[in-house]
Amino acid sequence: MTIKNILTDLRSAILFITILPAGKDVAYSPMGMIKFFPVVGLILGGLLLVFDAGVSTLWSPGVAAVLDVLFLVVVTGAFHLDGLGDAADGLFSHRSKERALEIMKDSRTGMMGLVAVVCILAVKAAGIYSVKTTGTLFQTMDLLLIVPAYARGAMIVGIKVLDYGRKETGTGLDLFEKGIGPKDFAFVLIPVVISLFLGYKCLVLNLVFLGTLWLILGFYKKTLNCITGDMLGAMTEILEAVLFLATGALIA
Repeated sequence: MTIKNILTDLRSAILFITILPAGKDVAYSPMGMIKFFPVVGLILGGLLLVFDAGVSTLWSPGVAAVLDVLFLVVVTGAFHLDGLGDAADGLFSHRSKERALEIMKDSRTGMMGLVAVVCILAVKAAGIYSVKTTGTLFQTMDLLLIVPAYARGAMIVGIKVLDYGRKETGTGLDLFEKGIGPKDFAFVLIPVVISLFLGYKCLVLNLVFLGTLWLILGFYKKTLNCITGDMLGAMTEILEAVLFLATGALIA
């Protein structure tokens, strides 16, 4: 793979899951960009670090935590959050698989979707607040950097282990055209390596990540036995919230 291809795939990933500028002449590369999802997560984490440093000089940790959450919503264009709302409406509709998938495609957000979005945003803000008030500055910086990367790296696992639910349409269809190989997981190791700076606590962090990911994918398999773009987005948001909340307790 040439440097040009690498940059094309990275820019494609940036444009796909964020609103960050990465050029307008980027060739859409669905299979090539998948492995760069954790890298985009690190970019988001780095921007979150800078943003948090700025707002923390002006407001209290509680206000800064809420603004941090809103920052992530804005820079991702609420892309994953929209998936969370749609997935919640479909998964908790108690309908057949086909009907649940139809509900997810509906652009209107139902009560379950609204509740899910509000709860995840609240948990995420509470988690970041806990991290900021109980952890050291270095621990806070480390976690703000790697949690978004963990959450987006998980999408690669979801694409690997579950079949796509819609065979003809859907935002995530292109991501399932070819199988995921070992090399596609290479960049997932970056946040894992960075987590080592947390010392022994990194073990708990990674166990929480793997356990939560296993529970989510297990629920998806039991409920619909498939996954969609909306469900990938929901998984990203849930993991981000759980990891912030869990690490807040971990470093207390």
